Amino acid sequence: MGKKGDHTHILVIRLSAMGDVAMTVPVLRALTGKYPNLRLTVLTKRSFAPIFDGLENVEVIEADVKKRHKGLMGLWRLYRELKPLQLDAVADLHNVLRSRVLKKYFSLEGMPFAQIDKGRKDKKALTRPKNKVFEQLRTTHERYGDVFAELGFPIDLNTAKPLERIQLSQKVLGLVRQDTKKWIGIAPFAAHEGKMYPLEATEEIIKELNNTDKYKILLFGGGTKEVEVLEKFSERYENAQCMAGKLKLSEELELISNLDVMLSMDSGNAHMAANYGIPVITLWGVTHPYAGFYPFGQPIENALMADRGAYPLIPTSVYGNKVPEGYQNAMKTIKPKDVLERLMVILES
Repeated sequence: MGKKGDHTHILVIRLSAMGDVAMTVPVLRALTGKYPNLRLTVLTKRSFAPIFDGLENVEVIEADVKKRHKGLMGLWRLYRELKPLQLDAVADLHNVLRSRVLKKYFSLEGMPFAQIDKGRKDKKALTRPKNKVFEQLRTTHERYGDVFAELGFPIDLNTAKPLERIQLSQKVLGLVRQDTKKWIGIAPFAAHEGKMYPLEATEEIIKELNNTDKYKILLFGGGTKEVEVLEKFSERYENAQCMAGKLKLSEELELISNLDVMLSMDSGNAHMAANYGIPVITLWGVTHPYAGFYPFGQPIENALMADRGAYPLIPTSVYGNKVPEGYQNAMKTIKPKDVLERLMVILES
């Protein structure tokens, strides 16, 4: 690109979903570490902006895809709003219709524009029921890195340092109250049923942890129904506290950055905790780490997976939205005692 590292300004596009947006952080961290003169502007939803707090040389600009930037005319307006930023290149980490339209607009001025290869063919081979090719694919982090390499900025992901722990605000301290107990985050929900551990099994884990009286169990989630479930858990178990519905994302990240361990599904909370170097135990149902969405820097021993001997079609999809007949109980093959054992390895080490 000619101006390599010499105050080059790159627009980074990743609009959704929360987990995928969070997965950009280690990549941007490695990038700014290697190229300190590089300036990055991330185009994403306004609600995701706190995910990038703590990153040097990274700013966030809002894509209002529901209103202001909706449709072809809205995207043209967005393009016109981006022009004054004096960009040198665009890294499209999303590669969806919206970003492809933006590519067309940027091509009018000959702007270098690199897009992620999502590896659709490989993911199809991994998730199909017949002639399944069961092998580790390139990770999403690696695929993001490839985009920057194409623009002339190769990185080594091993150099990515975790984000700094955030000092707890008075509001969060008032809610959680500091004490000598270790803090366990539990995020039992996911976007699709196929990725969710049965709630009765989750409750069994909470009960066992609660009975030790050694841990503070902080429950994460969103949406009215999830809050109701988590509030019931916190009423039943004195060491459990529902955090859902009480904090803004920036405050939630404060709390996550101070956990001793996070127990999560294959979902956004896992990635957000991993960005701060927090040990993350993930539970996998009809999805699988081989698809490339494993939390950054976590040892594979922290992934507890459904029994593929009993459920050989796993992974049945990349996102957990396809649950074949008879696969509804796949997650039940992950026993609460195994989850507790793994938690103890981390908490007692």
